Amino acid sequence: MTLPDCITIEEPAPGYPVYVINHPAATARVALHGAHVMEWTPSGQQQPVLYLSPQAVLEHGKPIRGGIPVCWPWFGGHPVDATKPMHGIARNRLWELERADAKEGHVAMLFKLESSAETRALWPHDFRCYLGVSIGASLEVSLMTENTGDAAFTFGEALHTYLTVGDITQIKVSGLHDTHYLDTVGERTMRHQDGDITFDREVDRQYSSTGGTVVEDSSLGRTLVVNKLGSGTTVVWNPWIEKSKRLADLPDEAYHGFLCVEAANAADAAVTVQPGGRHVLLTQISLPSVV
Repeated sequence: MTLPDCITIEEPAPGYPVYVINHPAATARVALHGAHVMEWTPSGQQQPVLYLSPQAVLEHGKPIRGGIPVCWPWFGGHPVDATKPMHGIARNRLWELERADAKEGHVAMLFKLESSAETRALWPHDFRCYLGVSIGASLEVSLMTENTGDAAFTFGEALHTYLTVGDITQIKVSGLHDTHYLDTVGERTMRHQDGDITFDREVDRQYSSTGGTVVEDSSLGRTLVVNKLGSGTTVVWNPWIEKSKRLADLPDEAYHGFLCVEAANAADAAVTVQPGGRHVLLTQISLPSVV
């Protein structure tokens, strides 16, 4: 495949290609491993919008800490078999790059992952997934799941977006007022959100919400708008200090500088697709001042 001039390839490890995008509208890096958008910085921004851990592990079969991991076909731990990989199989496999195009305002890339004997050993269904990425003044990532088998299947998923923030204690997240959420810190408990979300401790919540959110970052002086489609769950996560210390691929103090706001379908929002059917999950991140 001939790549546009604004896309080059680097290999931080042998056989581990990363596509480097240098376009007038934005810069970005996308790994073939996991079809993983690692970095995105729209033109005019001094700080990246996506957070990538400086200790991220770039090895085959290992998830990348930061950017937008693709969690599929389950979110979190496997519901019945704890020996299976956390957050499913998609983020730990090499995808195929189907297409890459550069337009005046953005770069578009399309990746594919299909079922194989290896995937069926972990999840016994036939499927085809496409991940579409549009990189420009805004970032759009869509995950299409197709059922290529002869029986219906049910799956969970998330576009596990890590956002760079200036200081987590100064962040406000709006758009989830008056919704219910599953609080997974400590004993799993259903709670009700009243007002904006602020942060002074570990937060790991699954909100029952189909709408978008707004992240107000007073430290960096910017607002991030996170919209989504095909999603019944919004996950909001920050590990705080104790969990950061337990994560080997994350610096102890890194929790100050990122926040995860994820378009997902988890728990009761899991998706069932009939044979020949498909489902699309999409997230879009924009900065009102630059769009």
